[in-house]
Amino acid sequence: MENSSQRKLKLLVLRDILLEETDDEHGLTMPQLLDRLENKGISAERKALYDDIEALEHYGLDIIKRRGKHTEYAVGARQFELPELLLLADAAQSSRFLTKHKSDVLINKLEQFTSQHQRTLLEKSMHVEGRIKMQNESVYYNIDTIQATIRDKKKITFQYFDYGFDKKEKLRREGNTYVENPVDLVYKDEYYYLITYNETHDKFLTYRVDRMKSIKKSDEPLACTDKIRSFDVQEFTARAFSMFDGETIGAVLLVDHSLIGPIIDRFGKDVPIYRIDDNTARITVHILKSPVFFGWLAQFGTSARIESPQSLVNDYKEHLQSIVQTYEN
Repeated sequence: MENSSQRKLKLLVLRDILLEETDDEHGLTMPQLLDRLENKGISAERKALYDDIEALEHYGLDIIKRRGKHTEYAVGARQFELPELLLLADAAQSSRFLTKHKSDVLINKLEQFTSQHQRTLLEKSMHVEGRIKMQNESVYYNIDTIQATIRDKKKITFQYFDYGFDKKEKLRREGNTYVENPVDLVYKDEYYYLITYNETHDKFLTYRVDRMKSIKKSDEPLACTDKIRSFDVQEFTARAFSMFDGETIGAVLLVDHSLIGPIIDRFGKDVPIYRIDDNTARITVHILKSPVFFGWLAQFGTSARIESPQSLVNDYKEHLQSIVQTYEN
């Protein structure tokens, strides 16, 4: 007769066998379960195993019994369904922010939530052609430091760099440390950005996390200002294009009806749209004026144009003329 310790161990091993080898399409018969336990050095009787399966069901494991010539036992519903795991695996595999190694590690962890039969689907779930992956895995862990700094309401210090023609890092400000008030961390256009409030310039700034290094939580407390307390990250990111800084402008655009989808993708369904005729609509949006916004607008050619304000029209014309002038020269 098995003692209490042996019964507990048998229950755990039986649970692992069912999770590892069974799913909606694959089951194990009672003789197969007994054989699997025997291979792991655990002896069991058929009658006791029925009680064990019932105990696992009471515990919450969704065990399906397939009636037939030989009854099969399998795990049905799991913590993650296969389509959910495929979605997460695709996200990890395609994310530009994650290194290839970190993507592989995350996918391997996701594989533990399904059976051995379905793991190959996760491994082959997606091929991303020409995907440029992040090279520096420390960025992944720097996010923890940033989040802890925001949580503890402290200022943050870091260095910031660009790349030179030699593809090497070139520190801005001659390597001097930035001291900022961290406000929020957002993921946009395949990159993480830290939004900060700069007291000297009295404005919100954005920094790409993968361009930050030597990130540290300062002992200095976060500045207590009304602007930080009332900051709306959703409104800010809706106005920002690729998180470039710029002057906030209320703009009226005239767009072709074929652009309604891209407009909603960019600004959301709450964007005011006034139908002028079957081909044209007028929309009102608030944007951060920047070269990135002009680039976004230019991709639509003559299907979209700025109606007002005139100052934004003039700036856009100058932007386009400067590009044309470059090629003429």
